[in-house]
Parts: sequence; structure tokens; C-alpha cells
Amino acid sequence: MTPRRILRRLSVAGVALVLLTPMTTAVAQARSVVPKIVWGSCGSDPKLKPFQCASVEVPTDYDNPYGATTTIALTRLPATDPAHRIGTLFTNPGGPGGPGVLFLHQDGLRIYTPEVRARFDILGFDPRGVGGSDPATCYPTKADETKALADVPPFPVGAKQERQFILDGAKLAIHCRTTSPDRMAHYSTANVARDMDLLRQAVGDDKLSYVGYSYGTYLGATYAKLFPTKVRALVLDGTLLPQWYSGSDGDKSPVGVRMRQGEGAYDTYEQFLAECKTAGANCSLNRLGDPKTVVEGALERLKTHPVDFALPDGSTVKMTYALAVAVTFSSLYDPNGFPALADMWVQLAATNRALATVKAPQAIVEWNRRKEDYTSIGTVLQPCVEARQSGRPLAYPAYAAAADKRAPHFGAYRAWIGIQCEFLGIRDQDAFLGPWQNKVKQPVLVFGTRHDPATPYEATRPYADLYPDARMVTVEGWGHTTIGKSACADKLTTQYLTELKAPADGTTCNQDRKPFDPVPTGQRAPSLLPQ
Repeated sequence: MTPRRILRRLSVAGVALVLLTPMTTAVAQARSVVPKIVWGSCGSDPKLKPFQCASVEVPTDYDNPYGATTTIALTRLPATDPAHRIGTLFTNPGGPGGPGVLFLHQDGLRIYTPEVRARFDILGFDPRGVGGSDPATCYPTKADETKALADVPPFPVGAKQERQFILDGAKLAIHCRTTSPDRMAHYSTANVARDMDLLRQAVGDDKLSYVGYSYGTYLGATYAKLFPTKVRALVLDGTLLPQWYSGSDGDKSPVGVRMRQGEGAYDTYEQFLAECKTAGANCSLNRLGDPKTVVEGALERLKTHPVDFALPDGSTVKMTYALAVAVTFSSLYDPNGFPALADMWVQLAATNRALATVKAPQAIVEWNRRKEDYTSIGTVLQPCVEARQSGRPLAYPAYAAAADKRAPHFGAYRAWIGIQCEFLGIRDQDAFLGPWQNKVKQPVLVFGTRHDPATPYEATRPYADLYPDARMVTVEGWGHTTIGKSACADKLTTQYLTELKAPADGTTCNQDRKPFDPVPTGQRAPSLLPQ
């Protein structure tokens, strides 16, 4: 029986529904109605034939479990060996704001080993406020949002742009709180964890098996804290340290500074340039000289001389310094994309700025496609409602300048990502903000990649230390998470999920190939979303 039907029945019976004091989380979760999942077709696209889709209703506010509900969109890839099925493997692709349904449809058939796919139904879901799960939108239509944000750069360069960027952040926050205040007020990670526990019950599993990537490790840490006795297995890949994200350690810097993505990105950027230099003819940048000298020179020129590129759809994009930094950051997520990134910088360095529009390199084309992954910018603003804000929006130029001294180019870019949060004024009162040490008894598997632009490797051991028995694995290589990069990591994940055999803490894996080695036919970068 759905919560809405129960609500109607109680109303007819004349039972008072108003609660004078809020329930505790545990009581509310216990009283919540476990939804019934009715799996069906995902549509007529032949590529979706292996998958099943559904949607369920969960409480919008777990303090009022029989009140208003929120729709959660689901998909699953059924186990290929149902006779030996272990259960359901829940996944989260990161973000925040990553649509789990799209992630599983795009990547589920290739990133999980045949052994895992045989023993588990693999489930993806759009977290509340994201994708098909009552998305938190900031404008009435996508067209309105596209028009409003068309001229907003990835980050500001110079005092004039900084003032405008702060104003644009305030305007966006006003639109978001006007359009979706009810959805944003309840879409904290803690409520996503509560949803996931209801879904665990709905699929009939006594305990949760879960793989979380990037921001998904924050969801994993939150679930482990709220439901420590309901964990069977957790794979946590590309760790987002909860103290940094939430600000629970007392750091008053903006969230974009706290997460140290600028430092992680600059480290990976320097690795990209170093690997390029040693790759010789396999890296196109070497034709123009020392890669770092070439790229740094092109970055400096872009500050005053942007380049127009023609996209395949006939539109154009103006490659500014800020956009070049943003595209580079995104391209550092997977070493398979390093050759295309090098090609982009060759074209930027060699382009005669007096010429007419030139053809866009592949890295720009991919960036342009990736922008459409989000239903709305509002779906990525979970930090606004749950993380600590600086309370000093006018100090962002100073924060960005300091961050850029530590991590040139990328420090400023990532420092500005939370400016909208300073003006939103919406808090989810059910958010969990620590302390983060948990009581999960089972071993958990934690991966950290040595040169990760989005979740710096330095966070891996502190993250693992939040769990009583975490087995940390270092992947020697480049990029964000282990997806599609290391057969060694895949093997460890498979053994852990299917047999509950965890490797020794401190284990090391190598990636399968170096960044400028020829890419195997058909291999592509994962669809994880830049945070």
C-alpha cells in the first residue's frame, strides 16, 4: 500500500495526522512503508532491452513517513545466473547529481565483470532531486535555464568578472529557491541514504551490497553511519572525505576549497604533461616543444585572445581561458582521454587567432555533449542544503586567489563552484553532518588512485580510517576512480562482492596501460560526472 493510500485511509478514519514532535530517524525509517517495485520495460530503444525500469514512492520527509512522497526512478540489470544469485548490487555514479539510471544504462554492461553480473541484479537509481526522481529545477523550462546561463563562464577571471559571477550566483540561487524549494529542502545525502535503505528492503535483501564512486563514497559513508548493521559489502572508489565536504571539521572555507580538487587537478595536470613528454611521438604536444611550456603559453594567451571553434552541430564555442581550464579538468578524469587533450592543446597553441572559426578538437566536442547530462543545475546543489558554507560570498575572490597559488589554474576554478550556495538559504534539517566514525563490522573495500583530479589521493587513508575494518587499495595511475582502468582492481572487487574476500589493507594495483599507449578498440572513458 502506498503512503498516499494510507494517508487517505487514515483521513477517512478520522485519525489525527499531525505530529507534535519529530520522530527520530530510526523510528521514522521503521514506520515508513516499504515500496513495491513493479519492473517493466525501459522503452523501445534496443540498447535498453537488457534492462528493466520502475519508479517507486518514498517519504519526502522521514519525520512524516505517511505524508507527501517523492518519486524515485530505478533500473536494474538482472543477474545472468539467477539460480546462484546473491542479491542486488546498488550503485551510485557520483556527482552530486549523477543520474544512476543513465549511468547503469550507459556503463553497466561493460564495467562490471561477468562474475558480478551473474550473481547480482545490478541496480541504478536517480537520487531524489536528480534525473527522473522529481528533479530540483531552477527555471520553469530547460530552455529558460539554458538562456539564463548562456553567458556565465565556468569561473571568473579578473575583478569585473568576479563581481558579475557573484551576482549571477545570487540570481541563480533566487531562481532555484523560487522554483524548487520543496524539493531542495529534502534532498540531502542523508535522505538519499534513507531512500536506499527502503529500496534495499524493497528488493528483499537483508543487508546492502553497494558500489559508490566519487560522491557515491560520501553516500556510502552516510549510509554506514545511519545503518551500520545493514551493511553486507561496500566498495568505495574515489573517496570524498566527509569532513572536507560537509565542513564538519570546522574549516570555514567554501566547499570548493575544502574538497582540495584544485590541488588534485593540478597534480594530475602535471602528470599529464610529464607523461606526454616521456611518450615521445605518441603525444602530439611534443611536436611543438616542451609540453608544459607550450600549454602554459597557450593558457596565458587565452586570457586575452580566446579562440572560436566550430562544433559538429553547426554552433560555435568561444574557447576562453576559463573554459580551457574547465575542459582540461574534465579530460583529466580518464587517461584514455589524455591524447585527445594533447591534441586540443596543439590546436590551441598553433591556431592563428586572426583566422576565422576553426574546427573544434574532440575534447571540446565531448565537453559540449557532457553538459547535457544534467537535467538542471539545481540537481547538483546538494552541498548547498547540507554542507557548511563560508558565509562570506564577497571573499570568494580572495579564497580563489589563495587556492590558485597552491594549484595554478585549477585552484581558482574549483574554489568558485559553491558560490550559489552562499545565497540559497535552504537547509535540509535531516542532513547528517558527523561525527563520521562508524560501527560497520564487515570489511569494506576502499580504492584510491594515485593521481586523481577530483578526489585527491591524500583523502583515501583518512576516509578508510572512518571504518573499523577498511581495506585500502592504492591504484598506481591517473584519473578519477578505477572504472575501466585496472583489471587488478576489477578482480579484487569481484572477489570481494561475490565471495566477501577482502584484500589485505595496503594492497597496490597497477593500471592496465599508460596514458599515451594506444587505446584498445572500443574502449572509452566512464560517464562519471565532474563534481
